[in-house]
Amino acid sequence: MPVDRPSTSDGALGSDDWLTLGQAAVRLGVAQSTIRKWSDAGQVPTFYTPGGHRRYRRGDLADFISRSGTQQRPAGPLVLVVDDDAGVRALLRTILEQDGFRVREAAGARDGLEALAGDAPDLVLLDVLMPEIDGWEMLQEVQRRHGPALPVIMFSGSVEETARADESRGASGFVAKPFDAQQLLEQTRRILAR
Repeated sequence: MPVDRPSTSDGALGSDDWLTLGQAAVRLGVAQSTIRKWSDAGQVPTFYTPGGHRRYRRGDLADFISRSGTQQRPAGPLVLVVDDDAGVRALLRTILEQDGFRVREAAGARDGLEALAGDAPDLVLLDVLMPEIDGWEMLQEVQRRHGPALPVIMFSGSVEETARADESRGASGFVAKPFDAQQLLEQTRRILAR
């Protein structure tokens, strides 16, 4: 539920009391899409700049944390989702975050490989069919860099790719699209429990 725009005594933004959407999401330890949903539902007060960007007051976030116990939630394993389809990434983020996982997204293999250079995830969920570099090629590069220490679950909606997944290619698992959320979560939990 939007409220008036934030301002300081001189009417300008910029006070240290205000956070951007990205900063607020980091502070709460959730995805930006999650805090947007909370804002739209009126759970976290949201202010808008003249350009339509969301801003959050630090005090409002502190109140939300104390009301919801968000700060007390343990940080779950980090899963990197690599898919060129933003809708698929959003679906996987929702499924995984509801089960307590942290999620990082990459819109393709190049972005996914760059994401691996930073804080390494505990698991990679990797689409097979992507432009430029396909999932199988990215899997080979992940294995070259990290060996078996970094598990990868492949997924595809292609019947041909599903059949090829049976071949020994080094993936830790395979899930067909459309996703069966329970199957995806079971494989993810099983692999991360090793």
